[in-house]
Amino acid sequence: MPIYEFKCLKCKEYFEKLILKSNQTISCPQCRSEDVEKMMSACGFKMKKNSGQPGQSSTSASSCASCISRNCSQCH
Repeated sequence: MPIYEFKCLKCKEYFEKLILKSNQTISCPQCRSEDVEKMMSACGFKMKKNSGQPGQSSTSASSCASCISRNCSQCH
């Protein structure tokens, strides 16, 4: 179940929404407008290379852990 980022075209509010169905109606939580735009989201992790040792797998770490931006397009 993916979480998508949206921007309301009426009040300019940015928000996230968990999408459960493909035909789900999306509305702004601030003004309730359905005039919203899905935003391009950046991936929130980086893959590290496997060390090559048996029993060890690759791990992930957040790439934006210290970011306070509400929209990744401002910093990426």
